[in-house]
Amino acid sequence: MTPLIEAEHLTRYYGQHCAVNDVSFTLTKGEVLGFLGANGAGKTTTMQMLCGNLAPSAGRININGFDLLDRPKAAKRNLGYLPDTPPLYKELSVQEFLLYCAQLHGVAKSAATKAIDRTKQRCGLTDVADRLIANLSKGFQQRVGIAQAILHNPEVIVLDEPTVGLDPIQIREIRALIRELGQDHGVILSTHILTEVQESCSHVQIIHQGRLILNETIAGLNRQMDTGTLQVATRLAPDVDSLMTIAGVSSIENISENRIKIHHSVTANPTEQIAERIINAGWGLLELTPVKRSMEDIFISLTQEHREL
Repeated sequence: MTPLIEAEHLTRYYGQHCAVNDVSFTLTKGEVLGFLGANGAGKTTTMQMLCGNLAPSAGRININGFDLLDRPKAAKRNLGYLPDTPPLYKELSVQEFLLYCAQLHGVAKSAATKAIDRTKQRCGLTDVADRLIANLSKGFQQRVGIAQAILHNPEVIVLDEPTVGLDPIQIREIRALIRELGQDHGVILSTHILTEVQESCSHVQIIHQGRLILNETIAGLNRQMDTGTLQVATRLAPDVDSLMTIAGVSSIENISENRIKIHHSVTANPTEQIAERIINAGWGLLELTPVKRSMEDIFISLTQEHREL
């Protein structure tokens, strides 16, 4: 499948400070790419370069086959962008604002009404279409910001911190909308919220001090979370030597008389055999829980590792 975005060796300096350092990645249709990093890591600078709002000091960007530098208008027709602060005219109603955005995006007059109605429905704005944007809640204003980004049905949608400042119900609704958009478009979601990436994205990249330090699918990230450790509790003290004979068990750590941690191979998972051994021996299985690293653990370990290099 032809990539919707090809970013090659993007670098951006502010004076002597290198905010983005040799970043390369691709995005294809159907992918929701979580662009993850701490505040100041280079996320927003990268987003602004991808959208043509900021020129890279070095590197190249292709949007749906168009070079962003050589053919900026053609490239930007394929882009929808929600910056970290939604670009709203709050003195306008939702309907007026979306009509104005349709004109900005070059949507034909004959198609504008249908495009606006479709976008209002998709973003849950139909019931507030005639209200002034200034009188809407932060959540609805964020929806209007997303609506202007998808109004012209672009191939690529870039969302910079789309759920900042929203309440839990609004966050859940926006995440559901992002997953839906990811089915028909390529989506880049810039955030520093770890759960946002896990719940909304198919792929994840971590940027740290301007460099990409992880580029992985969510499935691959979930595999990294598997530590190969089981927490086991039994009614009677288990025979550790017996459990050590099970294929795949590498070591056993005693926590208390009836509680142990079993470290095992991730590829040859012996959980089922361990449960059978405990039950057949009559030790009374009370707990058998996989111990996993959280995404926060992975994020912190990666950033600390690269800080030391």
